[in-house]
Amino acid sequence: MKDDTQLECDVLVVGGGINGAGIARDAAGRGLRVVLCDKDDLGSHTSSASSKLIHGGLRYLEHREFGLVRKALAERELLLCSAPHIMHPLRFVMPHDATQRPAWLIRAGLFLYDRLAPRAFLPPSRAVALVGHRAGGPLKPAFTRGFEYSDGWVDDARLVLLNALDAHERGALVLTHTRCSAFERHPHYWMATLARGEHRQRVKARCLVNAAGPWAEQVAQVATGKAPARRLRLVKGSHIVVPRLFEHEYAYLFQHPDGRIVFAMPYEGAFTLIGTTDVDFQGDPDEVAIAARETAYLCELANRYFRRQLAPADVVWSYSGVRPLIEDAAASASAATRDYLLGHDLAAAPLLSVFGGKITTYRRLAEQAADWIGGALGRPQAAWTASAVLPGGDLFGGAPDSRGVLEFDRWVAALERRHPWLPQALVRRWARTYGTRVETLLAGAAGMAGLGEEVAPGLYAAELRYLMRHEWAGCAEDVLWRRTKLGLHLPPGCAEVVDAWMAPAAAMNEPA
Repeated sequence: MKDDTQLECDVLVVGGGINGAGIARDAAGRGLRVVLCDKDDLGSHTSSASSKLIHGGLRYLEHREFGLVRKALAERELLLCSAPHIMHPLRFVMPHDATQRPAWLIRAGLFLYDRLAPRAFLPPSRAVALVGHRAGGPLKPAFTRGFEYSDGWVDDARLVLLNALDAHERGALVLTHTRCSAFERHPHYWMATLARGEHRQRVKARCLVNAAGPWAEQVAQVATGKAPARRLRLVKGSHIVVPRLFEHEYAYLFQHPDGRIVFAMPYEGAFTLIGTTDVDFQGDPDEVAIAARETAYLCELANRYFRRQLAPADVVWSYSGVRPLIEDAAASASAATRDYLLGHDLAAAPLLSVFGGKITTYRRLAEQAADWIGGALGRPQAAWTASAVLPGGDLFGGAPDSRGVLEFDRWVAALERRHPWLPQALVRRWARTYGTRVETLLAGAAGMAGLGEEVAPGLYAAELRYLMRHEWAGCAEDVLWRRTKLGLHLPPGCAEVVDAWMAPAAAMNEPA
């Protein structure tokens, strides 16, 4: 990036989380010239610190958010079909005892959950006897009955990445580690200054999209000179990762006596993910971290249900994110709405601000945003993302359908047959990470020697080159904690080795 150069575009999107990446993808697919910038890596804050779920939000029914749940449920299977390599169905078990919400109320809620939106392939909910059930074994004997229901799992950081990659392949310019440092609003266009290190670049954009997540209020105020009409409630959600507490593939939803719920889910094969907390947050979202009391709370809740007891010392990793929720005067952070609001401003050049939202509804949010942008710019185009797959998701063709979800293992078996020289664990990890883009990563390699140096256990030069060339990875943290979760599996010191390998190309901002 050179000083004093100028770009021109139709849409400048500030914020490379799930909403910003989704809007950039949708707008680029409608033929608009798009620039997407983020001050850090793609999805490096809230969007990679979620509970990793594609779900309707069963607990939101209790707060009468029927519209939000319906929207999310309508998206659930559509999203699963669009990227079956990074998403998959997940069956939840909810143990029940007399201290919790009445069984009839839960049964009624699940009945509604099953019927608020159509289901094509996810099985319905049901009551279960936990004695003899695979999910009952790890639980304390007091829990003898419960309920099952369906939702979905997603690799949240890769979902952001794939939306940005699709935007890029449709013509968008994606700039990571690039801060939007100044705005000038004119009647028909914006002038913005982008800063990356010491370099500055001017962008002339016909429309500005503020998708800055926890920073959306600040960006709106800087851009317009006044506070936005809607305020954000910043809520910290934290998760812990512990050694695997159970062998089966079910997840759990636990109800705490204080009314809150926590999930415990299989994670990365060898681990269990437990979360989340809901704590009002004040401070710098860049500095968010789990507090000792949150770790203790999550351990305490897990210990109420599991035979195997946890202590904070068992935690091998934790992460926290700041959720930018719409301020709705809810008494508790857990009751605050997870719905979204699109703020439209046509006082001069168009400004669209995104407030709130959740991963499951990101595609619909982006579609509504792109509809408005097209109208505001006088270039309306038809919506398209509901019938498109994300990069790597075209396992059995270019249109999303249930086959990729239901026959994923069959596709992996075919991949193994095509490349019998690849270790099974490696090909399965790559299949879940890259989908059909595995073939791009392999780039004609016919044996292990073609993958290059094994920079860290199970991490070869070919994968690092792919991540740097195609996925904007610039350092070990990008690779080990967002593009993959290898950081959980590798021995100490590997991050430094990976950084040293990547440093020459990253310093030049050139492909390896």
